[in-house]
Amino acid sequence: MKTIIAACSQNLSGSRASVQTALRTLLAARWPSQRDIRSWLQLLSVLQWVLSFLLLGTVSLLILIYLVFTRFWPISALYLAWIIFDWDTPEKGGRRLPCLRRWPVWRHFRDYFPVKLVKTHDLSPSHNYIIGSHPHGILCVGAFCNFITGSTGFGEMFPGIRPFLTTLAGNFRLPVFREYLMSGGLCPVTRRAIGYLLSKNGTGNAVAIVIGGAAESLSCRPGVTTLVLKKRKGFVRMALQHGAYLVPSFSFGENDLFRQVVFEEGSWMRSIQQRFQKMMGFAPCVFYGRGLTSVHSRGFLPYARPITTVVGEPVMVPKIEDPSSETVDMYHEMYIRSLLKLFNENKTKYGLSETDELHIL
Repeated sequence: MKTIIAACSQNLSGSRASVQTALRTLLAARWPSQRDIRSWLQLLSVLQWVLSFLLLGTVSLLILIYLVFTRFWPISALYLAWIIFDWDTPEKGGRRLPCLRRWPVWRHFRDYFPVKLVKTHDLSPSHNYIIGSHPHGILCVGAFCNFITGSTGFGEMFPGIRPFLTTLAGNFRLPVFREYLMSGGLCPVTRRAIGYLLSKNGTGNAVAIVIGGAAESLSCRPGVTTLVLKKRKGFVRMALQHGAYLVPSFSFGENDLFRQVVFEEGSWMRSIQQRFQKMMGFAPCVFYGRGLTSVHSRGFLPYARPITTVVGEPVMVPKIEDPSSETVDMYHEMYIRSLLKLFNENKTKYGLSETDELHIL
């Protein structure tokens, strides 16, 4: 009996020693600092944004199709009825939710890169505007952060101006994703949707259009600034028809967020990309960024590179219901000159050299 008691005592002593050792090791371990926590929050905010844009629409559609074959089929039926009833809403100003624009996660999203908005001239609330957003990049991070979220202070810099951002009309046909887009102030890049905002929604509206679109994303790579703009004149015609002023904006650093495999003009891969773009409205880019666990690994998250979006001087445009081609060409040239001026005056301030040029195709 004494032997058993002695053995138990030794085991208890050993257990207490092990617990004490574990506690000392735990207390001696390095706890996450506030800087570490901020970095994790920033990374998670970017992750949720990328996953939302890449997967939310497709995953929601697959879930609704799956529910049709289960006892929860009324959910799919009711949502289908809702979409039919709500079909035209995206082209009639959408359904903005100010609380989503003020969502705290967007501050972490802004600080990850970071993204900064620079104002050069005032925008009067008594006019409407078409803001040309350049360059497209891969995911239009600068345009989204500045014109859709309130994290960079657009509302404080331009009081009385309501910003909107256009995107592919097909995105508004995807369930749940369409609600997410509209809540932030996105609208389809169609004549009907843009015309509604410029003519039937009062004044003080600023519709941002990424003019280069999918074609421009194919040429996106660090150190090269190429814009697809020479033949893109529809936005100028719409500005003339509605008397909306044209405002150039340029996001310095947008092309540095990802690494893309750029196929040369005339190659068979480039041909496939261009055909896909014409059929589907977007280009299948071959790109990569950083991984989730390490900045040195490869993944689908953008690199943390500073983005500075500079909003330039408005080009005053008269209202002409049926502008001639010559008039459209004239204001198109005025817009390009204003954009080149904006680029050249700010390029050395935000990471480019004096010899860097803006190539316009």
